[in-house]
Amino acid sequence: MANWTVEPNTPLFSYLQGVAYREPEILQRLREETAALHTAQAQMQISPLQGQFLRLLVELTGARKSLEIGVFTGYSALSVALAMPAEGRITACDINKEWTATAHRYWKEAGVDRKIDLRIGPATATLKELAKGEGVGRYDFAFIDADKPSYDAYYELVLPLLRPGGLIALDNVLRGGRVANPANSDEGVAEIRALNEKIHRDERVTACLLPFGDGMTLARKRP
Repeated sequence: MANWTVEPNTPLFSYLQGVAYREPEILQRLREETAALHTAQAQMQISPLQGQFLRLLVELTGARKSLEIGVFTGYSALSVALAMPAEGRITACDINKEWTATAHRYWKEAGVDRKIDLRIGPATATLKELAKGEGVGRYDFAFIDADKPSYDAYYELVLPLLRPGGLIALDNVLRGGRVANPANSDEGVAEIRALNEKIHRDERVTACLLPFGDGMTLARKRP
């Protein structure tokens, strides 16, 4: 779970927890189970506020076809699926069968499992396969929250799959603030720093990096 932009353990933080989002009960249970069972990895899960934000983005864009790169235990995919209409479909990519088994259990309980096509295997291979078929220009929304050194590859593979006006959301683009230190070359930091600069200059999209959680970039594909 990413850090809040507002300092925790303050009156404002407590206030925001009460009014900033509405977390469905099934998402709360999934979040709590993930924290209990996957303590070392629980920070990879998006926050309830981010889940609310994804649901709002899906509603605003009217997304009916979505991509997700990085599933973990399924909180973000469940958030998106709950906001989609009945005919909505998500192609979700991950490499970990254990973590996604938890995801599938909750998707089924929520009645959205039929909306989610889980692909186990390298996401780059899945995205290339979609591009060979009928995927080019067919997707409305994409959420990228996976291994950071591959973010640039995911961005480039997802962009052609989006329709004009489609939206990409990329999580963790501030890397805990480490991207601001040019001397920091930790795994994933240099790659994300370079991608941030690339998207900032990329005329194919209209983009905004939000200081939200650990940083989230929204990039809308220009017509």
